[in-house]
Amino acid sequence: MNITLRRFAGDVGTDDPVAVEGGRTQWGVGGVPAEGCRFVQAPVGVVTHQPAEMTVRVGAGTTVAELHHALGQHDQTTILEGPPDATVGGLLAVGHSGIRRLRHGPVRDALLEARYVSAAGRLVTAGGPTVKNVTGFDLCRLLVGSLGTIGLIGEVVLRTRPAPEASQWLAAPVAPEVARSSFFRPASILWDGDTTWVLLEGHGVDVEAEQVSGADIGFKPVDGPPELPPHRWSVPPSDIRARRPTSGRYVAEIGVGMLHCDAPAPPVEVAEPIVALHRRLKDQFDPEGRLNPGRDPLQPIAGTTP
Repeated sequence: MNITLRRFAGDVGTDDPVAVEGGRTQWGVGGVPAEGCRFVQAPVGVVTHQPAEMTVRVGAGTTVAELHHALGQHDQTTILEGPPDATVGGLLAVGHSGIRRLRHGPVRDALLEARYVSAAGRLVTAGGPTVKNVTGFDLCRLLVGSLGTIGLIGEVVLRTRPAPEASQWLAAPVAPEVARSSFFRPASILWDGDTTWVLLEGHGVDVEAEQVSGADIGFKPVDGPPELPPHRWSVPPSDIRARRPTSGRYVAEIGVGMLHCDAPAPPVEVAEPIVALHRRLKDQFDPEGRLNPGRDPLQPIAGTTP
């Protein structure tokens, strides 16, 4: 373990309530830390980047903008998406995938290894720095979306991927089903009930050819995606039409099952076995409740995600 991680573990300590403070770009997700909670900062900076292996080791306090700037020097990127001040650890702890999930998968698939500090103040390594590294319990996936309630992430190894040679948003007043059947593996399809947006990524000649094909059904180049409303509703992908709000603006991620809406999501009753499992995990990893007290990974399900 490097000295920066040991210092981070020392900052976390062993007894009082504590939370990691990053860019605060999604600070209210799942509740805010309880009064009296002490804040620490995770290590920052790219530790190692192995372009040939398509992996990068990075401090959890590093902003995604800084990470992608470093990776861009080798024409690589990751699937993490967020505001400029969002940190790598914060995005993983919240677990929100970006709007390119349709093609690139959920954010948890980017995480290969995590070094985190336990409630007892010990440094723990989960996963490994290779793509096929897990036997038994996959603790990395448990950390993603846990809101720092079972461990405070200090350093991670992420999968990288080639940066697309070309990228282009298109839009047309057509049904999203038309877009999904007309384009080959678009990175994203968004729909607001009237307009459908499509993101094409890949080799320049392929994107250009898709763009020409899309013009036949009314798609035209646009500068980017629509502005997304602030609240996230998670619904089954097949129910996106039936579950969209009856009032207010929304933007749906087609094929993914995410609605971005003006209003908070309606409460969803969480099955008791799921609640019991979450409580058991919390008791095992943090029996004294010192990690991020006041936050609850189940709370966004009840419609409180900002």
